[in-house]
Amino acid sequence: MKIRLGYRIATWGSIFALTFTATLLTNVLPESSPQPLKPAAGWMLPADAAIPSVFPVDEPTNPLTMLKPVPSTTGRAVVAAPRWPSAKGQADGSSTGIFLPSGGALPATARLNEPAAPPPAPPSLPTRPAEKPAPKPLSERIVEYHLSAELDAQGKSIRGTSALTWKNPGSVPVQELYFHLYPNAFESKKSTFMKESGGRLRQDASKEGSFGGMTVSSIKTLDGNEIELGDRIEYVHPDDGNKDDRTLIKVPLPKAVGPGEKVTLRTDFSVKLPQVFARMGYAGDFVMAGQWFPKVAVYEPKGVRGRADEGWNLHQYHGNSEFYSDFGIFDVKLKVPSAYTVAATGFPTKPVADDGKTRTYTFYADDVHDFAWSASPHFVFFEEPYATPHLPGVRIKLYLDPKHERLKARYMTAAKKALARYSQWYGSYPYSTLSIVVPPADGNGAGGMEYPTLVTAWGAAEENPTLELERVLVHEIGHQFWYGMVASNEFEEAWLDEGFASYAEDRIMEAEYGVRPNLLVESSYITNPAPLKLHSWNYGGHHQYAENVYTRAKLVLKAMERQTGLETMDKIMRTYFQRWKFKHPGTADFQRTVEDVTKTSWQEFFHQYIYNGMMVDYAVTGIKVRKATENGPPVYENSVQLRKLGGTYHNVPIRFHFADGSELDKTWDGVDSEVIMKLNHASPLAWVSLDPQHSIVLENKRINNFMKTVVDTKLSVRWNMGIVKFLETLFGWVVW
Repeated sequence: MKIRLGYRIATWGSIFALTFTATLLTNVLPESSPQPLKPAAGWMLPADAAIPSVFPVDEPTNPLTMLKPVPSTTGRAVVAAPRWPSAKGQADGSSTGIFLPSGGALPATARLNEPAAPPPAPPSLPTRPAEKPAPKPLSERIVEYHLSAELDAQGKSIRGTSALTWKNPGSVPVQELYFHLYPNAFESKKSTFMKESGGRLRQDASKEGSFGGMTVSSIKTLDGNEIELGDRIEYVHPDDGNKDDRTLIKVPLPKAVGPGEKVTLRTDFSVKLPQVFARMGYAGDFVMAGQWFPKVAVYEPKGVRGRADEGWNLHQYHGNSEFYSDFGIFDVKLKVPSAYTVAATGFPTKPVADDGKTRTYTFYADDVHDFAWSASPHFVFFEEPYATPHLPGVRIKLYLDPKHERLKARYMTAAKKALARYSQWYGSYPYSTLSIVVPPADGNGAGGMEYPTLVTAWGAAEENPTLELERVLVHEIGHQFWYGMVASNEFEEAWLDEGFASYAEDRIMEAEYGVRPNLLVESSYITNPAPLKLHSWNYGGHHQYAENVYTRAKLVLKAMERQTGLETMDKIMRTYFQRWKFKHPGTADFQRTVEDVTKTSWQEFFHQYIYNGMMVDYAVTGIKVRKATENGPPVYENSVQLRKLGGTYHNVPIRFHFADGSELDKTWDGVDSEVIMKLNHASPLAWVSLDPQHSIVLENKRINNFMKTVVDTKLSVRWNMGIVKFLETLFGWVVW
């Protein structure tokens, strides 16, 4: 899922910009100032000693120099943006960049708009994708659903039946099944989801008085002896004991299901749709049906994701969590009013039947773990076949809100670029369809979400959207690989999906649109790091969840890429995808893949940055300069104190700049908590900079990476006190 940053990004950007400005003014005072200067005393950090490492490293003595374009992997010029843009709709974990066409920079007000002529997608090979069942199973196919549902457009409800066949994948008999009733998250303000989220997800809020929910009116066995089980249903609350939460039920069975055996249950249910919020509901006559049927939970055999004993993976619907379910077959019949067009997971198996009042659609999908659909009388539909050497053939289907009809080419091009690149990098997209739904402007609660073979874009609120249109689409299509096929447990290890999709999104945006991620700013945004392998609801609120499973997780993968090189990182990602698609891997499985590919241990790295919430923080904490000779040529003994305040990064680059203009670059192994480096030189040391090329992407406190030997005490105190008071005031009223 793609999450928008709203108020917090704008606030953080303001803080960063203002702090940056104040610090900048402090440090660019000329060294030839007529006021008396004196060395910084002892090992204390001078008040104005730290220049933020956002200055060009090729001109360290002139921090006011403008950022210069640097080459991208595509050869187009790109610029690392110096701050978060103020464009509406920025997403948690998404990167920031500025498109800079080869002819020169656009005006500042135009930099975030669509390029005048975006590069085309790779050309399609001749193809006629066949919409038919897979010739052989790609997954274990634990579940088989036969769903039938009818939309009551006026009553904003769905009435349906489900015939589920479940196969026991374990080695011991199973006496009960568990089902997720996700719509019950919206039945009251007392549900766990509503209490944790405060009725908000991203910038969308639940409408006052608009509630939804699911009613299961019957559930019975279909094994020759129909036995009604409805009176046996028990609501369970394994995570928080909230008796008002009804998103998970236990259904005791008349007899146990043995290993490898199957059981079939028929369920009659109805869903009351809320006004669209948190991935499902209605906006006018637009409907998004996500998580709309009773969905059986995942029974994990021993060894899956490191599990010691087999059993059910059971969690309620939480404010931060998304979903986890088993692969199988979906055969679905949907009845809607005749004016409606339906977009859905999978492909149609019959022509649409229309009796003048209702339309009946039939869809089929195999080797998927969910089924979602959307309906509207206003969809503008387009379809194109597409194939590349790495992509056998797919029908890309656009269901556009009329407001974005003229943007068809942008949506289609972004989808083609994403499918082509991901299939090239990781492995072929195996399905015959990909459907893209663009909700109406007031339906954005359904936007920016992934389902098997179906994704949603942002709502069509803007007539001339920025490159966020493309960014959200390539992010959601990335989920087709990490959420759709690899299928991690998003309850417990969301970073394996969101972080991977964010990392892949950045690569597409740079390779295809010339937009380079601003890793410098993104790392500084990590103010509350936490372990990545953490249950989603155990983060300290939505902001910490988003910071970690989107942004910090992406930075961790980028740090791995910096250490291994892009070619090896590509091999890691591809090997992981090929090894674990359709198998529900965990973090330890990814670590083993990394170690297998690189043939080295990554235990220290994973321990610090994944299993724990560490960031890199190296600091210059003091400089001493002593003239070592009295007679003859002068020799100065320069001593520099360095400290490790965070996780370990091996081979920390250091630049020493002397008063005579000469420079010396050295490397520190970064292991010890404190070191003192001594350099004898014909000139005194002027300043020291850690990581001057900004190569350490997990460094999030660069303000202590720089120190000058000589400072103007009077101006230093004045500026520093001003900054401190400003920040005290600012942080006093900012609500995070």
